[in-house]
Order: sequence, then structure tokens, then C-alpha cells
Amino acid sequence: MTDLQLPPTDPQQPDSPSGSRGDPQADPQPRRQPDSHSLDDLHRFVQRHPRLFVLTGAGISTDSGIPGYRDDNGAWKRSPPITLQEFLGTQAMRQRYWARSMVGWPLVARAQPNAAHVALARLEAAGHVPTLVTQNVDGLHQRAGSRDVIELHGGIDGVICLDCGTEHARATIQQTLEADNPALLDVTAEAAADGDAHLEWHDLGGFRVPACTNCGGLLKPAVVFFGENVPKTRVDAAAAALEAADAVLVAGSSLMVYSGYRFCVWAQRQGKPIAAINLGRTRADPLLSLKVAAPCGDTLSALAGRLASD
Repeated sequence: MTDLQLPPTDPQQPDSPSGSRGDPQADPQPRRQPDSHSLDDLHRFVQRHPRLFVLTGAGISTDSGIPGYRDDNGAWKRSPPITLQEFLGTQAMRQRYWARSMVGWPLVARAQPNAAHVALARLEAAGHVPTLVTQNVDGLHQRAGSRDVIELHGGIDGVICLDCGTEHARATIQQTLEADNPALLDVTAEAAADGDAHLEWHDLGGFRVPACTNCGGLLKPAVVFFGENVPKTRVDAAAAALEAADAVLVAGSSLMVYSGYRFCVWAQRQGKPIAAINLGRTRADPLLSLKVAAPCGDTLSALAGRLASD
């Protein structure tokens, strides 16, 4: 996304997602437990619509210690992430990106799946989630046991050379970053979303940006930046999963970027009901059949337990 307005609703417009997504629940907040009536409603929703198209966002990973981008109203909590155009445009912006990533990426690398990820893996094993679509890039769904996962915005654990196409492990790039920039090893900064950090370092001009070990070319994280479209193959695969589902369940996403919101629009056109578990406003609130304003982990764990007892 290149400005602070909501992304376009025209499906012909760019998706404009972030390197991950813009979703609420970035900072610790008072826990709002799901009430019994909401759980009853959600349980009945899944009983009536047993094959779910599940779409997840940043709010599902905050209990794993990974911050999100937006507050409960869907507004930016901090400055927007780098755009593709900025990253490609200047060496200075690439220095800024990789310096922040060098400091922030270890948090994502160490993160562990939480109760929400585990519950969705249980729901998949029980046949309720044939395909899970996520706006997240942290890989925690797969590590929790989900097998059929479509990562709309890619995975932060990979890096690709834009010149020769060689793929690199992000962990290997981290070793290069630390070896080439030892002065930054002792610098600390507040963690931001998806391996970013709120770093304003005085010596960015001397920061060494990693290059492809195969050709010396330009490296980019294997994620979809703001200002970049989700690959058509992923969109098509997710659209097919939506077509095969009975209903949509959104978990932990404000849906403020079109790359996720479009599936709710398409579901409405297909006459499929939509439920959401989210602490805060979502862009799809007018389209929802059911809204549960409670933490994803507690709610999904309770739902999985009830369905297992059916």
C-alpha cells in the first residue's frame, strides 16, 4: 500500500499488500475472553458449514510475540512498511530495509506456534479446514501442523535474487549480514511486524547490503511488499479453495488490504456466509454473518474442543 487510505476495492487494481499484512492486535491488550453465547454461535456456524475457507492475518500470531501493523480501528500503529518501489528505487532504502531486518528478523525466527495455530491444525485434521489461506509470512501454521497452506504474501524465511532467480535461506543471509555489519550486532531496537525493527541507525551509509552469492545480483525477501501484486497462481489456488468451501472464517485480520478482503467480497457474491474472530474493526464487517470479538487462541481452541466432542 502506498498511502494511508484503504486499498482499492476494484479487483483490477493492485493488491497492494504488505510484506505480510496490516492487521490489529500488535501490542498486548486486556484479554477479552469469548463469551459462551459467541462460542455457541460459532460452534453452530461450523456445524452448519463444516468445510471452512479459513483466512488468517497478523492477529493470529501476536500471541507468538510477532507484532502487527494496525490498531483495533484498522489504522497504522506506526509508520507504514517499505514499498516495492522504494526498495528497488535506491541503495539507501535497501540499506535501511536490510539493517532493520538484520535486527528484527531473529524475533520471527525464534517465534513458536501458539494456541490459535495449533487449533487450526486440529480443525484441518478433523476435516473442517481443507485449505488454509494466510496473509502471514511467518510459517507458524505449517510448524503447528497445518499441511495445506496458501501463503498469499510468501514466506519471510526465503530470499530470492531478482537477477538470476537463485533462492537463498534467510538464515544464511542473516549470517552474511552479521559478518558484514558487526557494528550493528550490539544495537537494539523495538520489534516491528514480520521481522522488521524500529531502527534509526546513525551509520546506515556504511551498511553492507547482501548480494547473491551466485551472480552478485539484487536480493529481495521472498515476500510480497506493499505496491506489489500477489502472484496469480496463489490467488487462483485460493479462489478454488473458496469455491469448494461452505463458508468463510476470518481469524485475526482487519482485512484492510485488498489481497485478503477480496475473498470476503467473492464469498458474498457466491452466497457463502462469513464469520470473523478479531479484536477490532474489519473492513468486511458489513458482510459478516457472525463476529466474535475475542482472542483467536482462546476462541479457536474452544471451538476445536467443542467440535471434537460432537
